[in-house]
Amino acid sequence: MIPTIRPRRLRATPALRKLTTETRLHPNELVLPLFVREGISEPHPITSMPGVVQHTIDSLRGAVAEAAEAGVGGVMLFGIPEVRDAIGSAADDPAGILNVATRAVVAEAGDSLVVQTDLCLDEFTDHGHCGVLAEPETPGAVAGVDNDATLERYQAMALAQAEAGSALLGLSGMMDGQVAAVRAALDERGFQQTALLAYSAKYASAFYGPFREAVDSQLTGDRRGYQMDPGNRREGLREVELDIAEGADVVMVKPAMSYLDVLADVAATSSVPVWAYQVSGEAAMIEAAAAHGWIDRRRVIEESMLGIKRAGADAILSYFATELAGWIR
Repeated sequence: MIPTIRPRRLRATPALRKLTTETRLHPNELVLPLFVREGISEPHPITSMPGVVQHTIDSLRGAVAEAAEAGVGGVMLFGIPEVRDAIGSAADDPAGILNVATRAVVAEAGDSLVVQTDLCLDEFTDHGHCGVLAEPETPGAVAGVDNDATLERYQAMALAQAEAGSALLGLSGMMDGQVAAVRAALDERGFQQTALLAYSAKYASAFYGPFREAVDSQLTGDRRGYQMDPGNRREGLREVELDIAEGADVVMVKPAMSYLDVLADVAATSSVPVWAYQVSGEAAMIEAAAAHGWIDRRRVIEESMLGIKRAGADAILSYFATELAGWIR
């Protein structure tokens, strides 16, 4: 039988395919993560993340200007201090690397893109955890992260970052109640306009491996006591609902590519924008396969980002953001 219904009609020419495309990427929907390190005089390559570096303040300004020129919607800053301690004192120090860098980038970027900052202690602590450690209850026991003591540190970080000019704070620590605590601290000090991005469904993923090199992580052990179990889907929705109720302006699913089902669930129900993070390990796999000639690098980057967008992301954090924005434009 000769078919009368032929979906291929709409695939026949490049013009038809462009006209009928359901999902499109736009530079304004991309956010570029950037690392800035204290005490270096030139950018330092990150071996497990080809093309990504730890920036100096000067090179950071250049990267932000390049992203803005490409039309990227925002940058997310991560700071790497020279000195760490148990409570991450450099995180809320106005002279700390992240806050100094934020002021520099805000001055550089103006209104061309949204300057965002990571609000977590893992880069700043000498133990590498995302919060303050509790005292062991018994001799020889391993101290866990003290959720409520950590919230106080997050509040101090939030105020320092808001004062430095960050427009959006990325709450990535996965502490219970972190959105409500930070929102209250900001509002009390007059920062009602500072927006909060909640890393609501952040999983304890092995795909973060290269990021640990990027921030010179001091972590031993793991973060399974506060980040989510990769096997849990419904719990991701619960975390999102709690963060929205606490006042999150945007919610996040992280990682993106391995959790597209969770992303789709969240996008179908969220009353606020939903973002996703194509994390270091996901990007590194693409780079490694491309370096061996096994895949078409550009096509795979574009396809991977389309998949994240198609699943429901309103914006995507990706190390490919500036490059991809240039291709789109």
